[in-house]
Amino acid sequence: MPAVTVDDLTVLDRIQAPGLGDQPRGVVQVTTAPTGYEGEGFPVRRAFAGIDHRHLDPFLMMDQMGEVDYAPGEPKGTPWHPHRGFETVTYMIDGVFEHRDNHGGGGTITNGDTQWMTAGAGILHIETPPEWLVQSGGLFHGVQLWVNLPKSDKLMQPKYQDIRSGEVKLLSTPDAGVLVRVIAGQVGNNAGPGATHSPMTMVHASLEPGAKLELPWNVDYNALVYVLNGQGTVGVDGQPLKSGQTAVLGAGDFLTVQADQRQESRTPRLDVIILGGEPIREQVAWAGPFVMNTKAEVMQAYEDFQKGRFGHIPAG
Repeated sequence: MPAVTVDDLTVLDRIQAPGLGDQPRGVVQVTTAPTGYEGEGFPVRRAFAGIDHRHLDPFLMMDQMGEVDYAPGEPKGTPWHPHRGFETVTYMIDGVFEHRDNHGGGGTITNGDTQWMTAGAGILHIETPPEWLVQSGGLFHGVQLWVNLPKSDKLMQPKYQDIRSGEVKLLSTPDAGVLVRVIAGQVGNNAGPGATHSPMTMVHASLEPGAKLELPWNVDYNALVYVLNGQGTVGVDGQPLKSGQTAVLGAGDFLTVQADQRQESRTPRLDVIILGGEPIREQVAWAGPFVMNTKAEVMQAYEDFQKGRFGHIPAG
């Protein structure tokens, strides 16, 4: 799992215990992600399936894409498709993905890069592996998160930001047993590079066997812990958690994750995505690639797309 790594964690800034409060978060719910296929047929795990939207807000869904080792000719992406009313966050852990949109945007993300696309009023885009990767095959592993936009921002101008792995804020625990990558938001006094419309935090943490992570967390945010690989426990009550499972945490000002002492040889450490945000608390009307506040707004989005008001697929 390349992402962004550091050989010597002792050189990193530490998460300070004085930054922790006295309200540890317990576990409200644990779910297991069902598997499925997205786009042209790449495998995904639906991380938030079975979780009530009240626990997710402002998040809508998250897919773990892969982890899969493609043979030559097998890598797949998505065809051209529209979005309106929310943001897509694509975090590439292993492999390469290319993006193009009909506003002239585009780029390549790989090994710890993130693309943060604000669909806003409407955009057409495509995500595919590069042609050389299709021919050669190779590893593919990432996460795509959908973040809702408040009503006031749903029809804003589309845009996106590329967050390179070298920009991610890297931290460690006092014993240097955990690598914490802050992609967006705050962890204590440390900020990640991602600029968000809905106040939120996104972290990817890698825990060595037996290591413990105590993470300060905004009391106004919800908290979700998803296991990419490995096994351990989460919450003040030490709830067991393994690959493909999500823990919904209750109220508090810090959260706890600990890796089991024994891990599988193919996944030598515990890797988790930790998310939290300030709930928008607005009505959600969601159909396919459109997330609005009312059914009428969703129907308008479909009409606008069908009549070409999102623009057109660029040639070439």
